[in-house]
Amino acid sequence: MGMPIGIDLAAGEGIDVEPAFAWLREVDATFSTFRDDSEISRLDRGEITLADCRPEVDDVLSRCLALERETRGFFSARPAGRLDPSGLVKGWAIDGASRLLTAAGAERFCINAGGDVVARGRPAPDRRWRVGVRHPVEHDRLAAVLAVEDLAVATSGEYERGAHIVDPHTGAPASGLLSVTIVGPDLATADAYATAAFAMGADGPAWTATLFGYDAMCVTRDHRVLSTPGFARHRV
Repeated sequence: MGMPIGIDLAAGEGIDVEPAFAWLREVDATFSTFRDDSEISRLDRGEITLADCRPEVDDVLSRCLALERETRGFFSARPAGRLDPSGLVKGWAIDGASRLLTAAGAERFCINAGGDVVARGRPAPDRRWRVGVRHPVEHDRLAAVLAVEDLAVATSGEYERGAHIVDPHTGAPASGLLSVTIVGPDLATADAYATAAFAMGADGPAWTATLFGYDAMCVTRDHRVLSTPGFARHRV
């Protein structure tokens, strides 16, 4: 999926993680915009129709459409014109891997996909999983350290990929924020919300305060940290 993905099982969780990794490879083969032979790339070029695709493609694109309406168009499966549901797919794929691990009997684990995290249970009875949020400018520092249990954490920002998030309304790179971190029960939704808030720029922090069941931290271009009231409870 173009990034390192790690699965950390708590002590005593003797679970085979290969089915989860096989699922992630399958998702990459279906949805990668960097692969000419993926169904998403072929669908975008008009070589196949949605009816020719796996059912998961319709599921993802339908969810993207619902999120586009919810975010007033700041999240889109066509952010720069071409079909690219990557803003949802990564979180959706990791949520799927999490369900596979749970179905196999795992109760305490953490999946980290390029800084986006799903945490289930606790690594030890007396502590929650700790997640470091990288500082968007000072890359040897953390902007926050979170302690989470049965939650997901997603961050959108420029980081190594540069200005890759655009405002779908204008096609121009988003401006006004350096990063957005969202914490909530579902990684796919958290990731999409983080992307949308980042695309909103200066209006993003106020919009995150309207989200139900999700908390947010935004770092602005002038290095102010703006958080929703519930975000503090996740901090170490």
